[in-house]
Amino acid sequence: MNHDQYPDEHLRDVLGRVRRIAVIGASTHWTRPSYFVMKYLQLRGYTMLPVNPKAAGGQLLGARIYANLAEVPAPIDMVDIFRRSDIAGAVTKDAIRLKDEKGIKVIWMQLTVRNDEAAALAEEAGLTVVMNRCPKIEYSRLNGELSWNGINSEIISSRRRRTVYR
Repeated sequence: MNHDQYPDEHLRDVLGRVRRIAVIGASTHWTRPSYFVMKYLQLRGYTMLPVNPKAAGGQLLGARIYANLAEVPAPIDMVDIFRRSDIAGAVTKDAIRLKDEKGIKVIWMQLTVRNDEAAALAEEAGLTVVMNRCPKIEYSRLNGELSWNGINSEIISSRRRRTVYR
């Protein structure tokens, strides 16, 4: 697979065959991209399974937050990685280890997240890999829903907000 360009048919197939998505690095803060992606996909019928060890046991958009992939009840169709590229390797290895138990079929690395070594391991294990893409953006684009909502709004950002004292 050429991970620099994905045919629309491939992305459509991936998004069409998954229903349960574990989001690694899910944030409880509504201004964070992972929150926005989870909410958007949840509204499109996907079951979102947030994974964040710091918030484990809490709730996010009506779903229990899990500490790690192993804690998520089966099945998981796709693992969406909202973590740095260097961490994507460890997450991918966990997913490979749990793929038969959980039914994992897809590793998806978010925008700016790319780990070719992890991708090679996942593909060797029979998993589909998408890197440096956002499932929310791809779903929107492929279904004619892409708009400026949440994009270039300066409200939703991966950067922490600077506190301004007046």
